[in-house]
Amino acid sequence: MATRTAYRDWTPVPTIAITLPLELPLPDGFDPQDLETWPLVEGRLEYVDGRLLYMPPSGDEQQDTTADVTVELGLWARRHPEFLTSTNEAGMILGRDVRAADASVYRTADVGPYTGGLRRVAPVLAVEIAGKDEPVDLVLQKATWYLERGVEVVWVLVPRTRRVIVKTSAGSLELGPGDRLAAHPSLPGLEPRVDDLFRQVRRV
Repeated sequence: MATRTAYRDWTPVPTIAITLPLELPLPDGFDPQDLETWPLVEGRLEYVDGRLLYMPPSGDEQQDTTADVTVELGLWARRHPEFLTSTNEAGMILGRDVRAADASVYRTADVGPYTGGLRRVAPVLAVEIAGKDEPVDLVLQKATWYLERGVEVVWVLVPRTRRVIVKTSAGSLELGPGDRLAAHPSLPGLEPRVDDLFRQVRRV
């Protein structure tokens, strides 16, 4: 198996020639629970069903939408200190899998002290943002994964069409410009306007 640094050696391949996410071989000594053993790559990694999956770095629409979501969640969390909000590919271990959300909201009482590692409890809310390399169907599959592991509500944001799909165990609801998300019972007062979640991508 390749060593951790071997993943720095890349060969350009046309995107049309590969299927994303791309499965990578596990490096020597890889332990999904130890971030120090993860390969060093320019992109995003998750460990799902025993497979190490690679996605390219987030594109501009995803980046800017993540920032807008973070602002909305951060302002809400300041009024609700019983919750905390995380972003920057917020990593979590749920079961045997390691995945990362574009943003998430946890109950403060659930997370415990800081460890510098991955969180091991399900967030109340997970936010995923579709992009050029992550079609909506792929993101919705990840939303289902979250719900099956205890996440109560998932927001799937689609910057290109400025739509939000809200998924819970009870079903899904799609919202668009001019709409406002309804507050989930576990997240009192968190009801941003769809337009505010896409404030920056709306400029073009």
